[in-house]
Amino acid sequence: MASRLAVRFIRKVPEITLYFWVTKLLTTAAGEAASDYLVFDINKYLAVVLGFVGLIVALALQLTIRRYVTWLYWLAVTMVAVFGTMAADVLHIVVGVPYASSSAFFAITLVVIFLIWFVSERSLSIHSIYTIRREFFYWATVIATFALGTATGDMTASTLGLGYLGSILLFAALIAVPALAYRYLRLNAIVGFWFAYIITRPLGASIADWFGRARNLSGLGFGTGRTALCLIVLIVIAVAYLSITHKEIRKGTSHEVGVERVTAGAQTDRSTE
Repeated sequence: MASRLAVRFIRKVPEITLYFWVTKLLTTAAGEAASDYLVFDINKYLAVVLGFVGLIVALALQLTIRRYVTWLYWLAVTMVAVFGTMAADVLHIVVGVPYASSSAFFAITLVVIFLIWFVSERSLSIHSIYTIRREFFYWATVIATFALGTATGDMTASTLGLGYLGSILLFAALIAVPALAYRYLRLNAIVGFWFAYIITRPLGASIADWFGRARNLSGLGFGTGRTALCLIVLIVIAVAYLSITHKEIRKGTSHEVGVERVTAGAQTDRSTE
């Protein structure tokens, strides 16, 4: 049973490599630009409906397949990025919730998800995701991080007055913190991963806004539509490259290695329950 679960897991989530972080950053930026274009330049109500449908379809495909498929995984992440942006924007633009309040709300939501996940499964490691319930926890966490990152990025740019370039510099500095702490201070790998994962969202969103927003809003005025299109093209190129080369899977990773790792994780989980 453990071996079947291990094979399923090893094929569902990519390894955390440089390729993972680059592609993740592209999806966060593309989600911000695409959402802004659909909401502000097309129709905000139609955009939210389409974003929600796209999210459900992408997650359904990702959750039902039995192995890791590069383009399906990154399609799900991209749709989470689009809808996560919309969720944060709806609270501010439609409901009128200040960015600081929505950031706090999504932060609390994320903490609650982490707590429920840990209490239920005794682990927050993505290398322990070998059941459907843990996959649901994983994607719920991803959605919360995208919504939190959107609200936080907008808060630093607008409420705190840093502008988009200032926000880019801030989050670029923050994302270096877990890498340095992991290397020199022995920061827990799981804590470091999720810290960096959360920060990639406001970093990517700030980059997209800096390119896409008008100059009077501290942007470069390239346009959200053109920014979204360029980023989507880059994502397609990146995913095509990964699909062909499998660079997001480290050399030496095999089914046997995955079985040993996950079987050990399963035994550890049972021993702590």
